[in-house]
Amino acid sequence: MGETTRTALGRLRTIADSPSTLPLLTMVGIAIVDSATGPEYNLLPVYAAGPAIASARGGVRNILAMGAVAAALCLLFAWKADRFGELRMTVAFAAIAYVTFASTCAARARLRVERRLVDVREVARTLEDVLFTPLPPRIGPFRISASYVSASRATRVGGDLYDVEPCPDGVRLVIADVQGKGLQTVRCASVVLTAFREAAPSARTLADVGRRIETDLERRTDGQRFVTGILAQIGPDGSLLIYNHGHPPPLLLTHDGKVVPVESDDPVPPFGLVELTGVGDIHDSVTRLTLTNGDRLFFYTDGLSEARDTQGHFYPVTQRVPPLLAGGPPEDALDRIRKDVAAFTGRPPDDDSALLLMEFQSQPVEAATPHTSD
Repeated sequence: MGETTRTALGRLRTIADSPSTLPLLTMVGIAIVDSATGPEYNLLPVYAAGPAIASARGGVRNILAMGAVAAALCLLFAWKADRFGELRMTVAFAAIAYVTFASTCAARARLRVERRLVDVREVARTLEDVLFTPLPPRIGPFRISASYVSASRATRVGGDLYDVEPCPDGVRLVIADVQGKGLQTVRCASVVLTAFREAAPSARTLADVGRRIETDLERRTDGQRFVTGILAQIGPDGSLLIYNHGHPPPLLLTHDGKVVPVESDDPVPPFGLVELTGVGDIHDSVTRLTLTNGDRLFFYTDGLSEARDTQGHFYPVTQRVPPLLAGGPPEDALDRIRKDVAAFTGRPPDDDSALLLMEFQSQPVEAATPHTSD
């Protein structure tokens, strides 16, 4: 394709995207029909369709311009049909004026909503930058990939969260889901993430990280929401500690292809409910495993396990995910899972979902990479 052709196509697209194109084409079509049918039918009031259509995309000036074109066509065809000054022309002219006025009012309201939506999206982008700082692809002997999808059409953040931080004992991670929806949910998620990021690098034990999260939720939120989640610690030797706070269990894909749900014998209550339930020291509820070279750990929130198809069946995580986790870089595995969920449900997601995949390599590719968060 030559440069001239590309330029011409670009200009055609610009014209087609103009908010004036459809209203003008509509009025031209009406004029053609009006000319063909003659003065007996006389379509004068129908020219009001021009400014009405312009209100869907155009601004106030564009609508007024389309109203002026409609009025001019009305006068022209009234004169041509020898109806100039008749009641029919006056009624048509009044209809065009009224529709133009109503269209400008509708356009003002639409533009206010669009500006508000732009502001919301900007806030969402800022929140996303704060809440979901990009994870490094590697921390010591661990390859890492994460994926987050928000069900909201207006924002890209919600109540699901994840993070990974290096610590003297290896790495510590959190993945969690705040109960409920709305801005208070996002605020609660930010409290959990901030507490984890401050405590994880230096806390003496993983249980201390959980206590810090509990304390901050009690101090900085209204106490009306709980958070299901998983705290995990993986050492350079593959030693794994997990505290499951009422969250879907992660899947362990071993290097030889076996799939093991990492179930807890005695799960810990969700964050925000530990004190209310009177549970003792959560050291008693820790799950301990040892990873070997090539093992992968897949963490997810219930936005994945509760995704439904058109018949209302839940997405079968333990049946469909394991084959998708095997082979290739971790980020490719998560892409395969996202595509499989989309094919299973056949519609956009109706809940937030976070995915986190960790691969243990006994021989680290590079030294531990510090992960800094705002």
